[in-house]
Amino acid sequence: MTQTIPGSTVARSDKPATPASQELISGGHLVAKALKAEGVDTIFTLCGGHIIDIYDGCVDEGISVIDVRHEQVAAHAADGYARVTGTPGCAVVTAGPGTSDAITGVANAFRAESPMLLIGGQGALSQHKMGSLQDLPHVDMMSPITKFAATVPGTARAADMVSMAFRECYNGAPGPSFLEIPRDVLDAKVPLEQARLPRTGGYRASTRSAGDPAAIETLADLLTHAEKPCVLLGNQVWTCRATDAAVSFVHELNVPAFMNGAGRGTLAPGDPLHFQLARRHAFNEADLIIIVGTPFDFRMGYGRRLSPAAKVVQIDLNYGTVGKNRDVDLGIVGDAGAVLSAVAQATSGRLDTGTAARKAWIDELRAVEDSAYHKRLPRQHSDACPIDPYRLVHEINEFLTEDSIYIGDGGDIVTFSGQVVQPKSPGHWMDPGPLGTLGVGIPFVLAAKHARPDKEVVALFGDGAFSLTGWDFETLVRYNLPFVGIVGNNSSMNQIRYGQIQKYGEDRGRVGNTLGDVHYDKFAQMLGGYGEEVHDPADIAPALRRARESGLPSLINVWVDPDVYAPGTMNQTMYK
Repeated sequence: MTQTIPGSTVARSDKPATPASQELISGGHLVAKALKAEGVDTIFTLCGGHIIDIYDGCVDEGISVIDVRHEQVAAHAADGYARVTGTPGCAVVTAGPGTSDAITGVANAFRAESPMLLIGGQGALSQHKMGSLQDLPHVDMMSPITKFAATVPGTARAADMVSMAFRECYNGAPGPSFLEIPRDVLDAKVPLEQARLPRTGGYRASTRSAGDPAAIETLADLLTHAEKPCVLLGNQVWTCRATDAAVSFVHELNVPAFMNGAGRGTLAPGDPLHFQLARRHAFNEADLIIIVGTPFDFRMGYGRRLSPAAKVVQIDLNYGTVGKNRDVDLGIVGDAGAVLSAVAQATSGRLDTGTAARKAWIDELRAVEDSAYHKRLPRQHSDACPIDPYRLVHEINEFLTEDSIYIGDGGDIVTFSGQVVQPKSPGHWMDPGPLGTLGVGIPFVLAAKHARPDKEVVALFGDGAFSLTGWDFETLVRYNLPFVGIVGNNSSMNQIRYGQIQKYGEDRGRVGNTLGDVHYDKFAQMLGGYGEEVHDPADIAPALRRARESGLPSLINVWVDPDVYAPGTMNQTMYK
């Protein structure tokens, strides 16, 4: 006879009791041990009664518990942590509204191919379908935006299910997983010998596939005969930590390179093969275009921006991405670094990189690049008041060092920065990714500065974007995580405002997009940080230096011209 104890997965039976010498362990402690085995040293969380046994386990395992003010921040921070460190991030939130609040952060990680695990609480299994506190169908909600979503069915499976979820994070292109753990499953204790504990690094298969050898040879042949090749180094170059391989590929084969997303910074500014502003010309005129780790989504015009006359090669971790939205001449599924290294080796000795045609192509792109740069330069040096956003992002670019991680969080103002700001090192650019989520800035700052305290973190916010998660500025103060923050303040959701003006006229351009004239410098001061207000462009650089020297979380509130829009905004490319 077995009697189930309400609210627990521990069963009472008439069998002999567990020997006193046998070690018992709770579900929360099993979760913490599994996280430790995965290399997780930090969880981001907002507390709730359903999840506190995980905290207790994390304390025993030496895992930091960073508590925030909103679950969306916890999820974004786990995403950001994965991007910065290369190890999976983890957020732990309570059931019901705790989990639903984190959905945006999980969705952003899903589109950005960022490996993270969200653990959500759930009512007790003994109260299943009874209307327990904060009961929601979490798994059903999370399944469309994760690579894996499941309920932990019993305490002895807790660690095993954590390991399973992390494995799925790396199945193909990386992404998030979700586990819900019922309260009685988490709190119950089982004999340690019944629990399957993963051995650190002992079960994971290598994901560094170099692709089909025949396809590698085909690409080597295409490169040998191309006169006007170019390569776009995308997000997966950083995800795969393929920077060195990408740089070697570009230099050894003399291929002009463009970068987007987290691929920015792969080549340092000033590298003779680093290009930024000549991309449209290159995609129109190249005879060979190699796209590495970037889907043909809206950022690529769904592939329509690539010349139909060019040979197009796509390299990606995900088979489903290759050739999606646009046919390709060659697709290679594999790790960016392994593939690029294999191609460089296969091409070695077969390619004369110094031909007159190749040199002329690089010179042509450099002329286009220099022309675009000098055309924009007067605005980058503009003394206009209100401040031209180009002047603001120019000053930020000048301010960055090789150790500055740059984070962009906003619409129109960050569109400006994408044209001007160039990170000086690999892995030093962070933006939301293709979901275009506003509000990632403060969580990304939290993750980046906690994970890399030796790095300077510089973040540019739109005033609308900052408002979404800005209260966790207090978390940065509480944990003593200094950073240099800049708010490009035009008291508007300006990217949307422009579109409304174009579609409906000036008299309806202020419907639903106008914000108050908020003094974010005073907001920072109120919470114990450093704040300054800037109206004159000449004061931007000194204010940034004072923020750096303050050693505090900071906000420099820069009043920018609300009637000046980024070219990307005026083209409304995000809707095409």
